[in-house]
Amino acid sequence: MNDSTKTTSRKWFKMPHTYVILIFLVLVAAALTYVVPAGDFDRVEDAATGKTLVVPGSYHEVDANPVSIVSIPKAIVHGLIDSADVVFFILIIGGTFEIISSTGTIEALTGRVARKFANKGRWVIPIFILLFSVAGFTMGMSTEVMVFVPIGIAVARALGFDALTGTAMVSLGASCGFTAGILNPFNVGLAQAIAEVPMFSGAWLRIILLVCLIAVTSLYIVRYAGKVRGNPEKSLVSELEREVETKELDLSKLPRMQLKHYLTLIVVVAGFAALVWGVSKKDWWMEELAALFLTMGIASGFCAGYGPSRIAAEFVKGAKAITYGALIIGFARGIMVVLDQGSVIDSIVYGLSTIVGELPGPVQVLGMYLFQNVMNIFITSGTGMAVTTMPIMVPLADIIGVTRQTTVLAFQLGDGFTNMILPTSSALMGSLAVSGIPYQKWVKFFWPLMCMWIVIGAVLIVVAHIIHY
Repeated sequence: MNDSTKTTSRKWFKMPHTYVILIFLVLVAAALTYVVPAGDFDRVEDAATGKTLVVPGSYHEVDANPVSIVSIPKAIVHGLIDSADVVFFILIIGGTFEIISSTGTIEALTGRVARKFANKGRWVIPIFILLFSVAGFTMGMSTEVMVFVPIGIAVARALGFDALTGTAMVSLGASCGFTAGILNPFNVGLAQAIAEVPMFSGAWLRIILLVCLIAVTSLYIVRYAGKVRGNPEKSLVSELEREVETKELDLSKLPRMQLKHYLTLIVVVAGFAALVWGVSKKDWWMEELAALFLTMGIASGFCAGYGPSRIAAEFVKGAKAITYGALIIGFARGIMVVLDQGSVIDSIVYGLSTIVGELPGPVQVLGMYLFQNVMNIFITSGTGMAVTTMPIMVPLADIIGVTRQTTVLAFQLGDGFTNMILPTSSALMGSLAVSGIPYQKWVKFFWPLMCMWIVIGAVLIVVAHIIHY
């Protein structure tokens, strides 16, 4: 096969844009309304919790109402309108985090950690993982982590490690936090909103998950880093290291904490403390949380010495950057609009429940976990996957006796674990582009750790199901 043929073949297998995938799924949903029998479950509102629950055994067929192809654009617009509160919530969060990020607080905090632990040997690895996990489970840091990869690489090389170690302790730290999602509004918060459970509730099990992920990831990277320092030829990127003239890290060039950074940090910590108090004591929801994040952003801007116009400019910049992810919510909602108009959602759920219901309890919940992992291959956006899969998973969980909190857990684990190996992940590919590490080298390094992560997730999913989490 000549080179031109190979190039043509690669083009044929190129992964489509996320929006193309979603529109294709809308078309598939419309086709299903012609094939799948229309049906409904009876639903009742639980007086104790206020949740709308499916009545088991109440499925019945109704008159067919197939959706025509000319109605699809209107269904997508309808999905955007139905998701308006969530879309604007995400846009406000994006603007707020851009203001906070622009103050340089994260870079300064990272610089301080680097200076303090640069001479502590392998201890710098779990410290960096912990630091970036905090950014992951609060601000949902994923793609943005590539900005900090050069700092991680410089610190790692100064300690006798390699670029792979430096990249891993930064990017995998953020991934651990993002997957645990303790206070992450982009995946856990949105999924819980769809599942009608209190936002950020059940945090205790997600904290246990975070501790397990940090411990296993730290030990894995420390073990690899130790081999590299003992024998540089054991580095998976030894060719890359030979090309680079390793110099001692100049700590004075790393950003230093200033008064504005401390003040911004205080605002952020106070804001998340208020968030925990509000959702647990005052039943805060989208409106109140959006207002809280907006206040955090403005206060952080003033703490950094910004004027009103600079704050507004940074906010718009952040909102603009996250428009891609925010609008995905509306497009994905279009899938459910079509299925709902065709009255086939409950028929699909009924069919899935019939198949899954024949399996033992732990296998049922593991099937949901596997489903979310597979879906992450096609929809790498956490927000997009939440609004695509959760409306189907929630009624299915009600029927087979899986709690909605466990269903959210299955979603977040499926959304997070494979992000660091999928070539469609912008967070991964961005970090590799910055570090210069070939993708195949990263896969060779990471796949054993990913398997460990998936096993940890499977164990926690089964435990969550057993204890009715």
